[in-house]
Amino acid sequence: MRRLTFLGVAVSLALTAAPATATAAEPSAAELTGTLPNGATWTAQVPQDWNGTLVLYSHGFRPGPDNPAEDTGFASTTSALTDRGYAVAASSYATPGWALGTAVQDQLDTLAAFSSAASEPDRTIAFGTSMGGLVSSLIAETPDSGVDGAVSTCGLLGGGINLNNYQLDGIHALAELLLPGVELQLTGFRTGEEAGVTINALMGAVQQAQTTPEGRARLALAAALMNIPTWFSGDSEPDRRDYAAQQEAQYNWLLQTIPFVVGSRSSIVNAADGDSGWNEGVDYRSLLRDSAQQQQVKALYRGAGLDLREDLQTITSTADITPDPEALQWMERTSTPHGELLMPVLTMHTLADILAPVQYMEEYEETVREAGAGTLLRQSYIERTGHCSFTDAERVAAVLAMDQRLDTGRWGNVAEAGQLDRVAESLGLGEADFIRYRPAEFVNDREYAEDSGHGHGHGDGHGHGKGHGKGHGHGDGHGDGHGHGRGR
Repeated sequence: MRRLTFLGVAVSLALTAAPATATAAEPSAAELTGTLPNGATWTAQVPQDWNGTLVLYSHGFRPGPDNPAEDTGFASTTSALTDRGYAVAASSYATPGWALGTAVQDQLDTLAAFSSAASEPDRTIAFGTSMGGLVSSLIAETPDSGVDGAVSTCGLLGGGINLNNYQLDGIHALAELLLPGVELQLTGFRTGEEAGVTINALMGAVQQAQTTPEGRARLALAAALMNIPTWFSGDSEPDRRDYAAQQEAQYNWLLQTIPFVVGSRSSIVNAADGDSGWNEGVDYRSLLRDSAQQQQVKALYRGAGLDLREDLQTITSTADITPDPEALQWMERTSTPHGELLMPVLTMHTLADILAPVQYMEEYEETVREAGAGTLLRQSYIERTGHCSFTDAERVAAVLAMDQRLDTGRWGNVAEAGQLDRVAESLGLGEADFIRYRPAEFVNDREYAEDSGHGHGHGDGHGHGKGHGKGHGHGDGHGDGHGHGRGR
């Protein structure tokens, strides 16, 4: 193993030989590793027949404490890419958890380190998953990044502020409707112990609610506000009028979602040094009116003999949580896409994703279009459930599509579902399920009114019928309360 040092960065280089059973046609790959000045580690695989293109991989959220540069979930895709002549580099980011404070720069520094240790790529394609999908899309808005195109998969592309708010909308509804009168912390978690109290209370209430028609109707309402999919498992979604099956799917998703999203919130709070989430002034009647699940919720409420208007009034009148102003600023600065793309971006998303709702893609497309960069964006969808549950065939096909887009300077049909599916199926890397799809409205986008201290909404002018807000909180003067509970 050779060790190189440049710009104060230590680099290790090792040659990975092909297995003894490999044929002569299989390339060996050079492995580069190093440490950036801020402590982030990086690694790269460079095939002997490198085609000059680097795939700069951004990994997703890791709770820690382990934080390796390698991502085992991407290892088989890395092998598939290096087999086809691509180099792949990745970093750990400087910290685990919500690493957006440094993640974009960590990736660009990894690109610089790779260029010094190997050679400058002819082309670089950023590729990210989940939180890393957000990182890749933020790279696409970064001037002079040295990156040529971005592929964002299962990305949190509504941004961190919307992430905190849509999750808050759902758990606020659960708390108010299932645990009336119980004081329960919903935001501002700093420790796992604080979050654990809320998780236990919500999980017990959700499980109890599922045993009655009234409880199931209220779970459906909370699920709609939280963008919970109505498809949990199996080869196809429930019939669009089978509201009971849809609600059963939402219940199963909630059991998985609550522990993760509440338990992970402390990582975002600690990174931002406060909670950017708020619901003060939010009209939940408006959110439900714009939700694709409105008819399901109404039908279940009718069947249970409940007054939907009364419950919507309850959760609207008790919505009094305000954001930490500095945390809101930090999230706006580090964790919010503004759509000002400087390069082509291709997104890829499953239809039923619990941690990055597919409705995020509607919000991201709207943000990019309003920034005047719509011609640079294409979006693709996979007919499957799960978060980041892509095959190697689908991932490699997305990289090949971006490579072709950069070769030709135009999209043509390279990002259309049929073409992506044909390319993916031809690779011999597993199945592919690209499908034409248009996601429903993301109903939780809103801005915080700095003058009045209330969230409010306005139409977006593009025919979406949005009445709950468009934009991102920013600037000073958001108010001095930060609402760590459900004060009356």
